Parts: sequence; C-alpha cells; structure tokens
Amino acid sequence: MADRVRVRRIPRPLEGGGVFSRLSLTARILAVNILPLLLLGGGIVYLDSYRAQLLDERYKLARIEAQITAEALAGATRARQDALLLQIGKEQDMRLRLFDPEGKLIADSFELGEPTFTLDDPTDDPFELRFARFLDQIVDTVVSAQPVPRYNEPESNNADSWPELQRARELGISQIELRQAADRTPVITAAAPVGLQGTTLLTTRNAVDITESVRRARSTLGTGVFVTLAASILLSLFLARTIVTPLQTLSKAAQRVRLGREREVQVPRLPDRRDEIGMLARAVADMTDALRHRIDAVEHFAADVAHEIKNPLASLRSATESLGTVEDPALRAQLLDIAIHDVRRIDRLVTEISDASRIDAEMSRATFSIVDLTVLVGNIIERRRNRGLDQGCEIAFEHPRGSARVVGVPERLERVVDNLVDNAVSFSPAGGTIRIVIARQDGTLSLMVMDSGPGIPPEARDKIFERFHSDRPEKEDFGHHSGLGLAIARTIAEAHEGTMRATDRPDGEPGACLVLTLPVAPADDSPTG
Repeated sequence: MADRVRVRRIPRPLEGGGVFSRLSLTARILAVNILPLLLLGGGIVYLDSYRAQLLDERYKLARIEAQITAEALAGATRARQDALLLQIGKEQDMRLRLFDPEGKLIADSFELGEPTFTLDDPTDDPFELRFARFLDQIVDTVVSAQPVPRYNEPESNNADSWPELQRARELGISQIELRQAADRTPVITAAAPVGLQGTTLLTTRNAVDITESVRRARSTLGTGVFVTLAASILLSLFLARTIVTPLQTLSKAAQRVRLGREREVQVPRLPDRRDEIGMLARAVADMTDALRHRIDAVEHFAADVAHEIKNPLASLRSATESLGTVEDPALRAQLLDIAIHDVRRIDRLVTEISDASRIDAEMSRATFSIVDLTVLVGNIIERRRNRGLDQGCEIAFEHPRGSARVVGVPERLERVVDNLVDNAVSFSPAGGTIRIVIARQDGTLSLMVMDSGPGIPPEARDKIFERFHSDRPEKEDFGHHSGLGLAIARTIAEAHEGTMRATDRPDGEPGACLVLTLPVAPADDSPTG
C-alpha cells in the first residue's frame, strides 16, 4: 500500500478574467504603452492641422478685408479716407496704412487714433506664457513646420519696405504675408491696390486669437494625454501584477518540485487564463504530473526488477550451494539443469529489462518512415514459419487490398507484431488457429491478433500490459517469458501515436483479441529508406 502524502496547495495567484485576460501579453503590453503615444502623436498632428486651418481662414478674411477697404478708400476724399482708416482699424483691431503712388506713407490708423493692439514684449511675460511658447517650439519641431520670418517694423515708412506692397503694385492684386511677432503670435499683413493711380493699402493684424485657440486645444490635449498616461500607468501596474504574481507562484512551485521537499506540490493550472501565462501554468502543471508519473514508474520498475531477478538468483544460489554436497549423479544433473535454466532466465530478464528501459529514449530519437503493415506482417509470418516458432499453430492473415501504410520505425513495429504473435501462440492450443486481421477505419489502421485460448477477463485486460505481469498459460515452462513483452508493445504503440488494447474476438469465437491501432500515413508521402 502506498504511503499517504500531504498535499499542499499553492495559493492561487491573480488569474484575471474577461476579455483582457484572453489577450496575449504582447497585445496587452502594446495596448497599454502605445495608447498614450498614439494620442499624443495624433494630437500634435491635429494641432498642426487645426492651426493651418485657422490661418487659411484668416488669410481669406484678411484678403477680403483689404479688398473691401481698398474699394471704399478708392473714391473717398483724403479726409474721408482718414476717417475710414480710423473707423475700420478700431472696429477690426487692425492697423491700416495708406501709401501714395510714389510709395510714401500718407496715412496710418495708429497715428490717427489710439493703437488697437500692441505687440507683446516676451521678456516681461510670466512663466506660463514663456512655457507656452516653449511648447509651441516643440510642436513646430515635431511637425517640421516651415520657419516663419520675424515681424519687425521697418525703419523707413515707404512701400518699398514691404514686399507684399511691391507685389500688389506690380501685379495689381491683393497679397498676403505671414510673419511672427516676438511672442510667437502670428502677424498677418495684406496689401491691396487702391484705385488705378498706384495708391496701395496695407493692413496688419496680430492674430493672437489663433495662438490662444491652438493653445487651448493643446491644453485639452495635454489633459487627455495626462489622464491617458495615468490610466496607462495603472494598467501597467495591473498588467505587471497579472504577470509577475503568477510567475512568482509558478517559480516557487517549480522550486519545491525541484528540491523534492513536497512530494505532491499542487502547481496552479490557471484555467481561466487564455494567454501565455495560462499556457505556461498548464504546461508546467502537465510537466510536473508527467515527471511524477515518470518517477513513480521508474521506482515501481526498479522494485519490480529487483523482485523478478531475486527469484531466479535465489533458485540459482540454492542449486549451486547444493551441488557441493550432493553425491547422487542424477540429482547433481538435475541441480545443474536448474542452475542453467535460472542463468538463462536471468539473461532473458536482463535483456528484456534493458530493452524496456531504453525504448522511450530510442523512440524519441528515431527516424520515422513509411511502413506497409501488410508487407511487414507477411514477412514476420514467413520468418516465424521458417524458424518453427509457431508451436504447431496455423496463422491466418487477412488484410485489405492495396497497401496499409503507417508512419513509424520498422524494427520497432516488427517487435510489436512479434510480441503479439508470441503471446497468441503461448495461449493457443497445439494445432489452433491464430488470426491476424488488418482493417482500415476513420483514418486509422487496426491490426488484430486473435488467439484460440481461454480469453482475457474484462477486469484483467489492462493489467496484461503492465510490466512483469505473470498470468501465463499452464503449458508454458516457468520463467519462459519475462512479462515485459506486451508492456514494451504498448510503449512502442504509444510512441507511434497509436493505442494497444485487449478485447473479445469480434467473430464471437473463444479467445483473446489484442488490437494495435495506428494513424494512416498521409497519402502524399512516399516510402523512405
């Protein structure tokens, strides 16, 4: 009876739930970290587009204002022109200057009345405005904005100091120019011809409202980015918790499994997680279970080996010790036969044990090829008949037309069929018939070996595949079989992604039926080697 072991469960880490837990870790990390950057980058592009749109609208307005004002001034007297310049300048917060055909300044709304705007001196601005201008420069650098010339009042009050006035006089149409004040606010000037005598008008507007609108939009964007960044940080912390906590738990469980201090450490499987962490947890749990099963199998195998070898060794020791004291020649011959039988039995056991212990490693490194079961079984039957291994039994072989191809290691599949036929021969009476049938069904090939023996009770059909199973027929000499043949056969079958089972004979006749099931080889493969 196995000793009871104490099962200690590892505390379940945060498993997560919902849609977020179904996203891969890569998608989560990208979503959390890219979102603020996308919002910031998109906002900067939007700000640049928004500013360009405002400036474009203001260009159109400045052109229309200059043309309408020029038309109003064209037919007015000098006194009326001064009055219009003063009135329009106050109403529109602009500076209007009128130049005669020689380019001399003849009227200035800022000299006729109080200036409607003043250009800010940035040296006296508070920190908030200086910081705002710094952000303006950053945005311009990011979007690679075209540099805007600085607005400076010319020392000379004539038209030649203004390029837009020169173009307006030469082309006879209004012209727009954009400059930038010292405080980085846009200054829009528009030049338009007044009448047909060469008089020109220059309007100047400090479009502070454009800068203020862009900065308000930027402030809104900054608030949004800050909120998004805060949310990103919180999500990153949550993400770190959903990653780090289960990894730490898995690490502790793996450490305890490695140290072997707790025989049944319960590794969490995290069934609710569908991401890489969940996959890792289930893989570690499955690996741990497989490791425990392998360790248990090795321990049981070692115990069984010791038990199976101990019996013939005890018999051999008793026979050899008695040889020195027995004088009767017949008895000495009998003891010598027993010793030889035990030596052969031990040799057979060692060979079978060696094969059983290395079969897994060999199959993991083996090169698989296409194998035709019909040809393989036919060759085995012929070889056994020639060597007289069937003990008077007749072997009937039935198979479908054409090939019955599987993917596998030919030598190992031969070993399986040989073991199944050996088992059938040992349980069949002399002169009995052993049927071997190959059938195809649902992408698999089944090889059935049916004997004429007493059959296998349902409760014992799994036990016969256990190592060192000792339920042998009465006619067989003791120690003739090691009890490893069917265990090796099942191991080889499973290494070929197949199965091995015991059933009743499908034809209703008495006897056992051992069934090997293997996947059919793909149709486009061709035999190798």
